[in-house]
Formats: sequence, C-alpha cells, structure tokens
Amino acid sequence: MNAPSTLGQAPGVRVLRQFRIVFNAVKTHFRQVERAVGIGGAQVWALSEVAARPGIGVNELARALDIQQSTASNLVKGLLERQFIVSKRSDTDRRASKLFVLPAGEAVLKVAPAPLSGLLPDALGALDAATLARLETDLAELIGLLQADEAGANIPLADL
Repeated sequence: MNAPSTLGQAPGVRVLRQFRIVFNAVKTHFRQVERAVGIGGAQVWALSEVAARPGIGVNELARALDIQQSTASNLVKGLLERQFIVSKRSDTDRRASKLFVLPAGEAVLKVAPAPLSGLLPDALGALDAATLARLETDLAELIGLLQADEAGANIPLADL
C-alpha cells in the first residue's frame, strides 16, 4: 500500500506523519516481540542484558537500560517469576544480588525478534554523532514547547 502523498502539505503535518511512522514501527516491533515470546520488549531487553553480562545487579541493569531502579526491579521480578533468570546473593556483599539467565530465558532470546534492545534504541545507535546532536537539540525544543514532564524519560517505550 502506498503512503499518502505529503506534497504540498505544511511542514508540521509532514513531521507529524514522520512521528506516526516512528511510533507505529516501534509499536509493531513490540507486538511482534510479545507474540513471538510472550513477554514485552522491555523484559526481552532486560533479559538480553542479563545474558550479555552474567552476574549483573539490578542497579547496573537499570543503568544499562537507562531506566529507574524501581522499574528495573519490576522487570526483574517478572523475569524471576517466569523462571527466565535467577538471582543469587553476592559472596562479597550479602545485600547485593547477581542475576543470571536460566535455560528458559536463553530459549526466549533465541526466538525473540531482533533487535533485542528495541527498534528505536538500535536505530539511534546507528546514527552518526552530528545527526544525533541535531535530533537532541530539536527534540529538546519540542519537549519545551510541549511543557512535557521530563520524568517520562525513564519510562520504557514498551510501557507507554
């Protein structure tokens, strides 16, 4: 199906359509992930980080995903309940827990649609520094005009 022509439309309308394309691509990817493996995109990303860094702690996981520690704890709780990961107490600090992927989690990662970190973080990672700098500046201006709550920056897209 051909996309509707944007010729002759105001720049604001064209950019709005671009946002729709981005958001729909992200939403479609999250749906594909959930259909393929039965868990959300944020959980798959968390699971992939645990697999890539055996023994990672919840605080480190939160930093890796760029989310709040409480959000990371909730993701971990869900992965523990489904027995995709296991938490073991640290030998050196009994208060700290280390996370490890279990075979069921490895099986999920084998069938999860790539990119495991999500479509948007993967695409942003592929952009050059100059493009990212322009995007950051322009989006900061848009966020200011929206008077948006910047606390939303720590909410995974999959949870929106």
